[in-house]
Formats: sequence, C-alpha cells, structure tokens
Amino acid sequence: MKVLVINGSPHLHGCTDRGLRETEATLSACGIEVERVNIGTQDIRGCIGCNFCREHGRCVFNDAVNETAPKLAEAAGVIVGSPVYYAGCNGQALAFLDRLFYSTSTTIDKKMKVGAAVLSSRRAGSTSAFDEINKYFTISAMPIASSTYWNEVHGFTAEDVEADLEGLQTMRNLGRNMAFMIKAFAAMKDEMPAQERSSFTSFHTEG
Repeated sequence: MKVLVINGSPHLHGCTDRGLRETEATLSACGIEVERVNIGTQDIRGCIGCNFCREHGRCVFNDAVNETAPKLAEAAGVIVGSPVYYAGCNGQALAFLDRLFYSTSTTIDKKMKVGAAVLSSRRAGSTSAFDEINKYFTISAMPIASSTYWNEVHGFTAEDVEADLEGLQTMRNLGRNMAFMIKAFAAMKDEMPAQERSSFTSFHTEG
C-alpha cells in the first residue's frame, strides 16, 4: 500500500515540506509506503480544454502530469501539499491538479483512494486553500482523511514550523488516520460501493 505525496511548494526544504515530512514519517511507521513528487519548480501550464486526453488517455502536454499519472494509478492514497498564496493554493499546484485529475478521469479509477490536503501559511488563508484541494477529491469519490485540526502548519521558515507543536501533532494524527483508512478500505475491497455514472445533467438556454 502506497501514498503518493505531491508537494506544490517551490521551496524543497520549506514549511510545506516540513509538514509533509511529519506525515510521511508517520505513514511509514504505520507500514504505508510513501512516494514524493515535487512539482513546485517545474514548468507546468494549465489545462486548455482541448480534450486530447479523452482520445489518447494522457494530457497533450507531456510533462510532470503524465509522469505522475501512473503513480496515481498505483497509489491507495494521495496527499497534496501547498503553501498559501493570497488565501489560496499556489498556481503551480492548481494547474497540475486540474490537468492530472481531468486527464485521468476516464483512465484511472480514483474511487476510495484516500485523499488529504496539507497547507502551510505564515498566518492565515489556509482554510480556503484547504477547501480548494479537497474539491479534487470529493468529485472523484475519494474519501478525505482528517486530523485533530485542519491539516496545516504555520511559519515563515521550516525552522518556524518546528515550533508549531500543534501543527506537527496534526500532521502525525493525519498520518495515523490516513493509514487506518487505507488499511480498512483494503480489507473491504470486495465490498466497494458501486458508482452510478449514467446521468450527466447540463442546462441549455434556448436562443
């Protein structure tokens, strides 16, 4: 059982990384394998709605999105980490998630993969960014792992995060909860709920 960790921060050893490392260590201690993908410094553009992926099963832009898709297919859980910019996720992370989730919507069954968002902020804005990431999971039939507070750490530097004892505690509890959910779902894999997909409602205005 593996968790794919996607770090959207451009600072490989910054606040987001410090929070993620606490959760990664806890997952490992619980017997869950962890694979990290750092996308914050990569050249990733947004989705252009061309629907190339519908015909070819991959995004038209051959970058970290297509490289990550097979890792997503193998994973039992996904953690997305991002710093908070203007009360939201950084643009790199959102562009990546838009394309990853859309281009794999018909090729990778995400049902019951456990999702979690991890945010880092200096002071505020983390809960709105938290909401942004969780929406990728809820549209994909992915249960969300929670903790004893919102999944966030605070600080301006990684050293600051070391002093956020509650934040690090939250990261450890997230790891334990996520590991439990993954193991529980694996034990019930033969009784996974069916998903209806036949209806697709669009509203058109007559001209």
